[in-house]
Amino acid sequence: MESVVRLRHTAAMSVAVTLRGLRKTFGPVTAVAGVDLEILDGQFFAMLGPSGSGKTTVLRMIAGFETPTQGQILLNGEDVTGRPPFARDVNTVFQDYALFPHMSVLQNVAYGLRVKKVPRAEIRTRAQEALEIVRLPGFGDRSPHQLSGGQRQRVALARALVNRPRVLLLDEPLGALDLKLRQEMQVELKRIQGDVGITFVYVTHDQEEALTMSDRLAVFNDGRIEQVGSPAEVYERPQTEFVAGFVGVSNVLERDGRRITIRPEKIRMSDEAGGDGEAGTIREVVYIGMVTRYVVDLDAGGQLVVVRQNLETSSQEALAEQGKRVRLSWRPEHTYEIRGDKEGT
Repeated sequence: MESVVRLRHTAAMSVAVTLRGLRKTFGPVTAVAGVDLEILDGQFFAMLGPSGSGKTTVLRMIAGFETPTQGQILLNGEDVTGRPPFARDVNTVFQDYALFPHMSVLQNVAYGLRVKKVPRAEIRTRAQEALEIVRLPGFGDRSPHQLSGGQRQRVALARALVNRPRVLLLDEPLGALDLKLRQEMQVELKRIQGDVGITFVYVTHDQEEALTMSDRLAVFNDGRIEQVGSPAEVYERPQTEFVAGFVGVSNVLERDGRRITIRPEKIRMSDEAGGDGEAGTIREVVYIGMVTRYVVDLDAGGQLVVVRQNLETSSQEALAEQGKRVRLSWRPEHTYEIRGDKEGT
């Protein structure tokens, strides 16, 4: 029995999605301004960026819902730029689930197979397998309105997986869920992707989602890609000022004609007396439970944000440090020179 549970392809580093010079304009508005990108087979790939950055438009062009103004889209090496959505080996999961309210869960999952005229016995088997993958066995007879938001999202995912696509596109699928459920579903989605081995292309504006779930990610801004890399590379070595500020929190300093960035958790804060580093005054203290965030005005100009874990510090002790003179230091290897412009890749 060929199950959807194991679809990872044997070609170790084959390319699932290739975008070449992709552009999209809507009248005078340029939504996508020339994107080149390769997504490897079997990867969990995130497209991260703020609203209006072009990431969703790129996803819709891969799906076939939008036609590129210019450029090519290749799926597994085949040019699909002019093909309609049903002629592409992809499926899409949306934020609003798009389940049919008059159908049972099993009927919703099986819908695409019925459209393809798959034999009835195979439809039921494959639909039940898909529900097992998303950990909803025994839910087939329920109606969508009987499910929680997280369960409805799992049904939508099962409906997409049952067709065994080579690439699964996910357009902010967790955006409608509350924080706790969203965090639980992040773990589940990553587990499911690892189980089935399908290439996931995941659009989100949530930095934590992208860093937590993806193998690689692309940071979008103003219709272009600012940086592509692993979560660790993008977070620890941002190439532009936009990436440094959008992916997590970062400090940008101008020193000796160079613009450098350093993350708040990499800065050591000590009493001012003696030692090397930048002298300054704590202007603001924000206690956030596990950590405290300090904003320090530097004597040399500018300010730095510092984050400390509250291992043995109470909120009263942390807040009492406002106005204190301190000295900040860091290891040279934790700073990176960045660009201030927005050169696309």
